[in-house]
Amino acid sequence: MRMKKRTFLKLSSALITGSMVSPLVSWSQDEKIKNWAGNFEYSTNKIQYAKSIEEVQQFVKQHKKFKVLGTKHCFNNIADSKDNFISLTQLDQPIELDKNKRTVTVGGGIRYGVLADYLQREGFALHNLASLPHISVAGSTATATHGSGNKNGNLSSAVVALEIVTADGKLISLSREKDGEQFLGAVVNLGGIGVVTKVTLDVQPTFMVKQNVFENLAFENLKDNFDKIMSAGYSVSLFTDWQNKNFSEVWIKSRIDQSTNEEMRSDFFGAKPATKNVHPIISLSAENCTEQMGVPGPWHERLPHFKMGFTPSSGKELQSEYFVPRNHAYEAIMGVEKLHEQITPHIMITEIRTIDADNFWMSPCYKQPSATIHFTWQQDWPAVKKLLPLIEEQLAPFNAKPHWGKLFRMQPSHLKSLYPRLSEFQQLLNHYDPQRKFANEYLERNIYNG
Repeated sequence: MRMKKRTFLKLSSALITGSMVSPLVSWSQDEKIKNWAGNFEYSTNKIQYAKSIEEVQQFVKQHKKFKVLGTKHCFNNIADSKDNFISLTQLDQPIELDKNKRTVTVGGGIRYGVLADYLQREGFALHNLASLPHISVAGSTATATHGSGNKNGNLSSAVVALEIVTADGKLISLSREKDGEQFLGAVVNLGGIGVVTKVTLDVQPTFMVKQNVFENLAFENLKDNFDKIMSAGYSVSLFTDWQNKNFSEVWIKSRIDQSTNEEMRSDFFGAKPATKNVHPIISLSAENCTEQMGVPGPWHERLPHFKMGFTPSSGKELQSEYFVPRNHAYEAIMGVEKLHEQITPHIMITEIRTIDADNFWMSPCYKQPSATIHFTWQQDWPAVKKLLPLIEEQLAPFNAKPHWGKLFRMQPSHLKSLYPRLSEFQQLLNHYDPQRKFANEYLERNIYNG
């Protein structure tokens, strides 16, 4: 049986971000659009809010160049346009839950936090969530944004089907069941294939999670125990500021079932239990963080690090992240540690996580179980700009891949060499967008040949 419930995305967005302006161009000619962190200023302030699929199709037909603007959580120019933007945040689409097939179909602009609340009320869950629930489904899956867990694929791995308005204004559908390799090329599309108006995701019965934090895990204890440490829960995160060769915090998120419902241990490879809720950046208040101390809660209130209704992370910051093969994680971390004197004056926190392999052509986890080294920087781009090539040099022996939506300095020729299906992806984009309507400076540099 297919259930439909109308979700007023405009209202939901207003509750989260404040009052919305509508319906067409919402910015004054002098007002600039910036991303969430404030480090990036978009190249145009021309933005139209579509309220129906027909409006999306009309917009696509009428404009030669534009990009879809989502929740503005990318730190680089992957979603930038010098011409026009279209937003799906006011697209009035129902959430369609199919309990028999265990799938949910949503508008591409919906945020994970809104979707998660709905699924929980209906008794269902997603397999994974990113550390921030504020990001959109279409934007997250298009960039292989990941969440974490040894046995958990990234957010894209839940995608069952896509509905896309292509460059000619046609509405097409691609599915895992029917479209095989073409589907695997289209899911992590980097915004280059068209306007993703609907996404269908796998769901599962809801589950409970508890979150325990341990403090002060020595780097040396990671050497022979990385797999054991990272498999200690459904999802595990290690946090360090690169001082004292030490992880200041270990966050372990465990599903509450027969295999994980044990008493909190008093020692975790030398780390000791935290005595109160903490923020990943130890000097900040934990008020915005999800509940810890082993208190059980529904999946969507424990898998993210930060609560939906609060400012995520620290606010003004820069972010970089690199994916390395999981079996080389320790060596990669030690490579970065060599730069600790240069890094520590500019870092807020680094997080280490793991993600399972997938089959999406442009995913950094393509056929590779991965570990990620994530950097949350102080908002000092001149300093970070100098540091990133040094970090990338240390990680080069491990064929490290940058997160598509975060800051990196890697040369396009090297970046392209890391993706064996790149030429096929280029052909896929050319098939659906022969005039490069959805291309921009980022895609021209990093994906296309020139």
